[in-house]
Amino acid sequence: MADVDVTRSPRRWVVLGAGVLAQTAACSFVYGMPFLVPLLRDAGGLSLAGAGTYVGAPTAGLLLTLIAWGAVADRTGERGVIAAGLAVCAAAVAGAALFPGPATLVLLVLGGAGAASVFAASGRMVMGWFGPHERGTAMGVRQTAQPLGVALAGLTLPTLGAAAAGPWRALLLPAVACLVAAVLVLLLAPDPPRPAGAGGPDPGSPYRTPVLWRVHGASALLVVPQFAVAAFGTEYLVREQGWGVAAAGAFVAAGQVVGAAGRIGAGWWSDRAGSRLRPMRLIAVAAAVVLLVFALGDAVAGWLAVTMLAVGAVVTVADNGLGFTATAELAGRAWSGRALGIQNTGQNALASAVPVTLGALIGASSYGVGFALAAVTPLAAALLTPVRDEPTTRSVP
Repeated sequence: MADVDVTRSPRRWVVLGAGVLAQTAACSFVYGMPFLVPLLRDAGGLSLAGAGTYVGAPTAGLLLTLIAWGAVADRTGERGVIAAGLAVCAAAVAGAALFPGPATLVLLVLGGAGAASVFAASGRMVMGWFGPHERGTAMGVRQTAQPLGVALAGLTLPTLGAAAAGPWRALLLPAVACLVAAVLVLLLAPDPPRPAGAGGPDPGSPYRTPVLWRVHGASALLVVPQFAVAAFGTEYLVREQGWGVAAAGAFVAAGQVVGAAGRIGAGWWSDRAGSRLRPMRLIAVAAAVVLLVFALGDAVAGWLAVTMLAVGAVVTVADNGLGFTATAELAGRAWSGRALGIQNTGQNALASAVPVTLGALIGASSYGVGFALAAVTPLAAALLTPVRDEPTTRSVP
């Protein structure tokens, strides 16, 4: 296989499909817990803070192990890492579903730790199977897994939890999905061949210059507008615009679907432009404009604010795949697993703080003021993005 250019093999799309399925399954668990909060509170008499502890447990496991999984993938390959991590996730989540009790919180943390393998290694797999002129599109397809996983969880977990003998049994669905995905990765997604010299000495850390750190920082800052729109869009439509809960939920869900397509479109754009970071900077500026126009609409014209929520559902997530592709290419094959782990860690750490911080700002002022202040972060990201230091895709292996 080492003599074959896999970047021209039709099998690369099968590998990508298996990777998307794996990440969708992992995301349905990691980001699906919030859908069980009402049922957890009703069944267990939990406070909102108590339920929030369970919601945050998978993310805690994720953050603790992302870089370690990436380091293992750099040394041993992607397929085994993804399959092993998903198997751990499936076992832990099934245990939490079937035997809820004192160990549940630990099992949820362990499930998130297993799921982290996919976040760290599947992007590395894309790097090996796709050439420079397709990686942006391929990584955009890979990044659709998050909204797909959230949509799967939203459509199934509340219904299953209400129908089962308690909300925990609903977690059997993501547990089974992770197990199936692990098997499919083993069967359908072999590691790409390692480039010549890959077994030699470590070429040295790509973090000797600040370029990768700047990409990580800009990508983390761009989480703020994404979560501003996603986390507060439904509440804004219901509380401030008088929409029904069902209508507001459908509006936000539709935005998730269109936003997923936007990630692919941004990747295709970067392939055509021969750059990941120039489109990323332009998207950052567009995200700032969206938040500022939303603030204006909140003050003078509700329809304008609603329109910006629709536009923001696409614009604020379009950069996501570009940051990951740039990270993998700048790090190189020897370090891409660790670099993608650091990228994921930074984004998820900041994402966990956005709802609390921005919620406090909005509560102390208004949605318009909160979103206007949040616009500072994408503007800072645009300045931080190291466009001048990016190699063109023609010089990226």
